[in-house]
Amino acid sequence: MRLATLETESGRKVTAVGDGAAAGNYIDLHAADPTLPTCPKALLALPDGLKRAAVAKEQAQAKGLYVTGRLLAPIPVPGKIICIGLNYKDHAAESGQPIPSEPVCFSKFSTAAIGPEAEIRLPKVANKVDYEAELVVVIGKRGKHIPKEKAFEYIAGYTNGNDVSARDWQIGRPGGQWLIGKTPDTFAPMGPYLVTADEIADPHELQIQFRLNGQTLQNSNTKELIFKLDELVAHLSQFVTLDAGDVIFTGTPPGVGAARKPPVFMKPGDLAEVEIAGLGILKNFVVADE
Repeated sequence: MRLATLETESGRKVTAVGDGAAAGNYIDLHAADPTLPTCPKALLALPDGLKRAAVAKEQAQAKGLYVTGRLLAPIPVPGKIICIGLNYKDHAAESGQPIPSEPVCFSKFSTAAIGPEAEIRLPKVANKVDYEAELVVVIGKRGKHIPKEKAFEYIAGYTNGNDVSARDWQIGRPGGQWLIGKTPDTFAPMGPYLVTADEIADPHELQIQFRLNGQTLQNSNTKELIFKLDELVAHLSQFVTLDAGDVIFTGTPPGVGAARKPPVFMKPGDLAEVEIAGLGILKNFVVADE
């Protein structure tokens, strides 16, 4: 099942994406089952939320209960945006960094989250803003000290992400400024959908690409991840409680702009696209911040 969050005339609403003859339409789950939460985080937090949503999808699609609106990030306001750095060997090498012996972790604020076709806004003080295509894990239920062998039980699904990075603030600032270089407003595009985990046979076997103005600059596969998804969930949950709707950016493959010769950074007017097999295409336009 593919879930989409829309800004509708009646407010934000989690919907299902139609299939078959209804492909591309947004199915009004709440119209079929008014007891379902309209908030995606609240839906995921229900023990049977996804099962109920699947039933509501079938009922609503059969009745032609559709809704329109502006597509938002699948989780518009994540409680936590946790990111993993240097999680592809080739990316660590191109960055001049040793292969990490444990996950390199940082975070972004929820104000960085934007959805498909929303604008990535370049701060006036940042001149080297880079792209990073990433597989994003969406947590489906609350947990801490999660064993690796049970980690996938806590994953609701997956989406595309772009870990936008201001390299001139991330690197070379006093003390190292990973947070401020990674978390400006709009620097965590996600979408277009939350694809539930049952739809993805193997999240460690997905082609991942980034295109800038139609040119492919990153082209790899999630099989190249150093730390797999179950390892990341287990590792992170040693320190923080993971809640339904938290998201984990799992790292980017080689081909980032800062490592190119000459470097390639995003500029106003660009179109940034992240495509991961089975997850659709995340498109965002780049503009200068006002």
